[in-house]
Amino acid sequence: MNNINNNNTVQEGKTMAIVSYVTIFGTIIALIMNLEKKNAFTSFHVRQALGLLLTFMALGYPIGSFNSWLVTLPFYIFFFVLWIYGFIGAVQGRTYLIPLLGNVYQKIFKSL
Repeated sequence: MNNINNNNTVQEGKTMAIVSYVTIFGTIIALIMNLEKKNAFTSFHVRQALGLLLTFMALGYPIGSFNSWLVTLPFYIFFFVLWIYGFIGAVQGRTYLIPLLGNVYQKIFKSL
């Protein structure tokens, strides 16, 4: 794997890293575009965005079944804050792990 903090690596992968946080389609586009010419910075953010998205989808249905704003609102706020954290890291050219689950996402999706 290339040095993830190399300035050229960050500059080349920054656009796709940002795109990876924009809906499921952005994650898929960034993943596909990164398959040909692997960029360590883009790969890092694709793993973070994909993990965050899949976790949101897996937990969203059971949480939504409570049908109570007292349960669902904190859930949405929590994931929005995590999404903002990852998105800002991509915009700034940094490799911030998403709190709590970032290491897990990096391990699970290490082949991406």
